[in-house]
Amino acid sequence: MAIDLNNSALIIVDVQNDFLPGGALAVNDGDKVIPVINKLQENFEFIVATQDWHPSNHGSFAANHEGKQVGETVGLNGLEQILWPTHCVEESFGAAFHQELDHNNWREVFKKGTNPKIDSYSGFFDNGRKEQTGLGDYLKSKKIAKVFVTGLAADYCVKFTVMDALDLGFQTFLITDATKGVNLAANDTLDAFNEMEKKGAVLLQSDDLL
Repeated sequence: MAIDLNNSALIIVDVQNDFLPGGALAVNDGDKVIPVINKLQENFEFIVATQDWHPSNHGSFAANHEGKQVGETVGLNGLEQILWPTHCVEESFGAAFHQELDHNNWREVFKKGTNPKIDSYSGFFDNGRKEQTGLGDYLKSKKIAKVFVTGLAADYCVKFTVMDALDLGFQTFLITDATKGVNLAANDTLDAFNEMEKKGAVLLQSDDLL
């Protein structure tokens, strides 16, 4: 498959310590995406990343809801919210990008989840689509037309980033071997892949670009 990478950007979603083995919200085999993403970066002139960056009082943390457990749902700012372990707290080790992830050629990092009253899975918007991170406007200002999405986790932040990229008019590609899922249910990642493809994303593997 020959893919023209002109006017394209690689988006690296949330490859942070808390989402990797040993982290507070570890994605199984999440560390295996790092060498794939590093190799992919050699092919892109334009690279951006997103970073989960929560205040400690964030409403998505089960610890901030008395009597509630991880995996339960609550209402948060008018939306149904899954409760997560405390993770990616601003300035913490868990919020930092993994040390083996090459970040030498990144243009910008877009922080998300900074408002304690609403979660932000997507790299573009919060979950209520009320506030933007600035990523969409930034890419458009740089004449980016195609985005290639990688990172963690496939069934949450990657999926919502892909969906919003499509809504914003970007030709959107998901690199399937450069993402892994949380899989609260066994088929969540596969279901997410199908949902993204049905909406218009092109699913491919890193070998298609290398």
